[in-house]
Amino acid sequence: MKKRIDVIANDESYDNLSSFTEREEMNKAVRVYRDIIRVSIKRADVQARLIALLEVLKRHSCKQFGVSYMCKNTIADKLEVSYKTIQRLMKKLVDLGMIKQVPMKRKKDMMQTANAIIIQPVKDEMSDKQPTKSPTKCPTIKTTTSSLKQNIKRYKERNFAPSLSHVDKSVDNLPKANFVAAWVPDIFSNLVGSFYEKAETIQEFWKVIKQCNRMVDYSTNKRAFTGKQEIEIGTKAFKEFAMKVKSGVKMHKGKFAYFNGIVNKLMTNLYFDTEFMDNRN
Repeated sequence: MKKRIDVIANDESYDNLSSFTEREEMNKAVRVYRDIIRVSIKRADVQARLIALLEVLKRHSCKQFGVSYMCKNTIADKLEVSYKTIQRLMKKLVDLGMIKQVPMKRKKDMMQTANAIIIQPVKDEMSDKQPTKSPTKCPTIKTTTSSLKQNIKRYKERNFAPSLSHVDKSVDNLPKANFVAAWVPDIFSNLVGSFYEKAETIQEFWKVIKQCNRMVDYSTNKRAFTGKQEIEIGTKAFKEFAMKVKSGVKMHKGKFAYFNGIVNKLMTNLYFDTEFMDNRN
């Protein structure tokens, strides 16, 4: 018997279903899930598709952090696979405890619409799961998800910049920052430095550009846009962002989430711009 659907698809419902308080918290969870998939899923093609699906869900979960409400047909088109394949991949992520699906209905006619797909926070018990023991004839010790998570934590503590909660909240025009990380292009750093003083803030804006540049081929790590195109897109997006700030627009989810929306929209449009995509040198 089909279950009754009680949740109406609107912003209030999606806000209530949101599983994270900030974007970086969601990104960290997805990074942990990617590593768990690489360890627990043996088939390389299934690994790649599960990770690609997680990336799509993450990129479309920035309005309400962790909540995506794209229909499965749209997701299938983005990943260039069949609807049935998306159903199977979704079920696998649900079984792994990485996402949850909530049936929704439209307010205007109370008919069923696309499910809300919720990326779940990383649970402590997930790190306690131990893999099946190796046969006695094989002395090799398998990596457990518990030790993997500890390694990931140590890696992040060494390499990742401070989270968004520690970033300066000022939106006043400030002098150019010093000591910005070398991986941030000078052109972009100079532009953003005209508005924000802290190096961490400039770096977070550039990280948004890098995260929005989606992977199109996981076997070769090929992304949709080249480094040169990233700079061009980044400078154009930040100029639009600066104009919005000066006009007094309200950014309910914070400046990085708002900038993420601008970049995503710009990249989507340019991806289908033949002239822009042909100029990849």
